[in-house]
Amino acid sequence: MIKKLILFIIIALIAISISLFSYTQYQIKQPLNIAKTQLFTINEGTSFHRFSKVLIDNAWLESRFWLRNFIRLNPKLANIKAGTYQIEKNTTLLSLLEQLVEGKEHQFSVTFIEGSTFQEWLALLKNTDNLVHHLNKNSIAEISVKLAINHKNPEGLFYPDTYAFTANTSDIDILKRAQQKMSFELDIIWQNRHQNLPYKNKYQALIMASIIEKESGRHAEHGIISSVFINRLHKKMRLQTDPTVIYGLGERYKGDITYRHLREKTVYNTYRINGLPPTPIAMAGKSALHAALNPLTTDYLYFVSNGAGKHIFSTNLKDHNAAVSKYQLSRKTN
Repeated sequence: MIKKLILFIIIALIAISISLFSYTQYQIKQPLNIAKTQLFTINEGTSFHRFSKVLIDNAWLESRFWLRNFIRLNPKLANIKAGTYQIEKNTTLLSLLEQLVEGKEHQFSVTFIEGSTFQEWLALLKNTDNLVHHLNKNSIAEISVKLAINHKNPEGLFYPDTYAFTANTSDIDILKRAQQKMSFELDIIWQNRHQNLPYKNKYQALIMASIIEKESGRHAEHGIISSVFINRLHKKMRLQTDPTVIYGLGERYKGDITYRHLREKTVYNTYRINGLPPTPIAMAGKSALHAALNPLTTDYLYFVSNGAGKHIFSTNLKDHNAAVSKYQLSRKTN
């Protein structure tokens, strides 16, 4: 009798253990009470005990009993990592634990467009949430020092793109990544550049690319615009490009370039200076970079906007003046 009783107890305990294990697995795979997808932050040093209490405080979980049982059987899933995570609606407790243990933080992003300026980048970073802001009170020159840039004006040295980041990434880190990517992209294109280009170094090519970028948002035109500027440089002609004048005016530019602006002697006024301005005037994308170092072969020396997003190109001043009269002067009088 005693042997049978002991055997019965053992079988009963095994059955209870199996049932408890199975029901624990069932409970851990049930959806949490999360009504909508949301962000969830675990701070550095948060213990698993504290984390489980937060689940109760958030009303995501009614009881910690099954969670505790599960963690006793799976202690590795208690090694949650600090960070900010995106938790999907009705995610299961098991999925949540796996996400936190793997450290799959939510990726935020910031997008810098081609042709934007460094000042515009700083404004965008300042207004981007989930970044740690270190640059708000620094001058441009001070920022250059922080980024170990050898130019007081870092204009043009960053690659326009979309950059993903996790919460509490610093604005400096974003700029460093953009700087490294520009250096990488420029190096590749420089190695495969055309011969007989009027540049002493990669930085001058970057200056040209920025001018091309500001002259046209149409990638299809970049190669031919580049040819115009390079032809002019080879002929010792001034570039005479409005975007450089605008950049030199800074905050004084109010939407129109006047005759007085064109006559003003600034280092960026390519109507008054020979060659390239001293720095880029914007962030150039891959198309403009490629065009600056791989221009089309043309005889064009002039171009003017047709007012519909395209440009009219000319090989001589007479044809150019006719195009200006047709597309620019007539539009102003209408």
